Amino acid sequence: MTKKILKGVITSAKNNKTVVVEVTRKFAHPFYGKVIKRSKKYHAHDEKNKFKEGEIIQIIECNPISKKKRWKVIEK
Repeated sequence: MTKKILKGVITSAKNNKTVVVEVTRKFAHPFYGKVIKRSKKYHAHDEKNKFKEGEIIQIIECNPISKKKRWKVIEK
């Protein structure tokens, strides 16, 4: 089984070893066909606190690190 990789923008880097990443996806409405944008926020593990707000990064699925953290940061 391959792990999911998502790309998004860091919206918050205030927590220790954690960043909040907003991932936006586009899809066509099932009936009308109009392209819709939906976004979701994920908490990701950043071991060395080296990422700042506004950076575009990739995150990968991992084992649970805490209650909300199920993702790790990959390099930019």
